[in-house]
Amino acid sequence: MNLNVGILGGGSWGTTVAALVARNTSTMLWARDPATADEINSYHTNKKYLPDAKLSKKLVATADIAEAVAGKDVIVMGIPSQGFRGVLEQVKDHIRPWVPVVSLSKGLELDTRMRMTEIIEEVLPGHPAGVLTGPNLAGEIMAGYAAASVIAMADEIIVKELQKTFNSGLFRVYTNHDVVGCELGGVLKNIIAIAAGMGDGQGAGENTRSAVITRGLAEITRLGVAMGGEPQTFAGLTGMGDLVATCTSAQSRNRTVGFELGKGRSITEIINEMYMVAEGVKSAPAVMALADEYGVEMPIAAEVFEVVQERRGARRAFRGLLRTTAGAESDPG
Repeated sequence: MNLNVGILGGGSWGTTVAALVARNTSTMLWARDPATADEINSYHTNKKYLPDAKLSKKLVATADIAEAVAGKDVIVMGIPSQGFRGVLEQVKDHIRPWVPVVSLSKGLELDTRMRMTEIIEEVLPGHPAGVLTGPNLAGEIMAGYAAASVIAMADEIIVKELQKTFNSGLFRVYTNHDVVGCELGGVLKNIIAIAAGMGDGQGAGENTRSAVITRGLAEITRLGVAMGGEPQTFAGLTGMGDLVATCTSAQSRNRTVGFELGKGRSITEIINEMYMVAEGVKSAPAVMALADEYGVEMPIAAEVFEVVQERRGARRAFRGLLRTTAGAESDPG
């Protein structure tokens, strides 16, 4: 069954997903900036976010959100977490009943500490909510490298249909019913990636990065399971897979933030130079509030939080982590 898909968000990942889906079915991308929509329609490029990529000629773009949503069978939200609710409120005026809504965002709403699928369920009750997530670097996917992702949704029938819509060539999409675990894996790994970048920025070495990734995965899993995720999810693509990619790639925005922090720059200076969102910076306060709420110890995330709040320098925070007393590997810390 060919579905008409509306994808909201003309950034790097929203555009990439739109280009993939356009190979399979009718796809319209909403970009807030009319110039971006015109560029995609006229030249099949989005040079601001994907400078080296050529997009599918089948992909149609618009700056009119009503046009992107009305009459569509699936809506995909490629909107950063802090603007997610506001765009959904606009969607509400145009979406047909029962249309599934899929999030691409890997963040938490700061004020409410809600996941994006929870916001979908609150703003659009009755619409099946899901998430597409995994170790997916937009530039590599557009360059034709193989990648894998996960579409997670509670309804097994709908998720299998959506799997066909997103699966494309070397972009392999798996299904999962654990929406909570898949979504949290994508959110929490951003914090650990900042920590890994802080170490890289100080020349800490491969052994140290491996330790941060491994201990970071333990933190992610503890909080994720406490919040209702399934343990095995965090050993899969949306947990360990996404964590490794984000902590090691120079294309990772969150690792880049950490790297610059490790070199001694301030978080304000770094963020002011970026035109793409590093979700880990935005989500850190919400993650630490959830850790407190669920009684979960997250020492790496706590140090990152102190740094992005400009309460502590990156070098002091990272060295403090390395001096932490080691107990059993199964212990926190």
